[in-house]
Amino acid sequence: MKRGKKYRAALEKVEPNKKYDLPEGIAKVKEIAFANFDESVELTMWLGVDPRKADQLVRGTIILPHGLGGTAKRIVVIAQGDKIREAEEAGADFAGGEELVDKIKGGWLDFDAVIATPDMMRVVGTLGKVLGPRGLMPNPKTGTVTMDVKKAIEETKAGKVEYRVDKTGVIHTPVGKVSFDETKLLENTKVLINAVLKAKPTTAKGRYLKKINLAATMSPGVLLDELAYV
Repeated sequence: MKRGKKYRAALEKVEPNKKYDLPEGIAKVKEIAFANFDESVELTMWLGVDPRKADQLVRGTIILPHGLGGTAKRIVVIAQGDKIREAEEAGADFAGGEELVDKIKGGWLDFDAVIATPDMMRVVGTLGKVLGPRGLMPNPKTGTVTMDVKKAIEETKAGKVEYRVDKTGVIHTPVGKVSFDETKLLENTKVLINAVLKAKPTTAKGRYLKKINLAATMSPGVLLDELAYV
């Protein structure tokens, strides 16, 4: 794949094969970012797990101390009775019951997060093919299937992010924006790395954390020193 002039110029500023410590890596990512928009900064971690085995699926949610920046998330809550009013009062952008499920089935996807109460999962479950591939399907493990809709809304608006290993054993998770100061990016990244380390499956064999990379949306990646976390 042919890279543009700006990308190649940015790549020249990264030492080949060098593994940066975290503060150095963040400074380098900010230095080489070149896009004319506020790029997201994403952490990529290669793990020594076999995601085909259910007991080696690394997945969870955390609240980043400084959120992710950007526009506020538009939240849908699918509930019934008093929980609809509770969701509206807590700041949900859309709250309702089966009529919202039907609206989503009809192609409406103008939202960023979905929260559902357990008693509505029988109808929300029919949205699996629509919401699943987009990473929007409510799940008890991520706190998005709950009767405490107020807490779920607050956490989602506060910058809760989900991390999950893909079928190749890799986690890709945003940790902020290029415009964040280095301290905020450092604190967000540390929280994410520590969460993934704590989530190590007991059945994982060999080295758990194999490689870490930090990169802005359009820019080359910077390798971090994974041995600092062994």
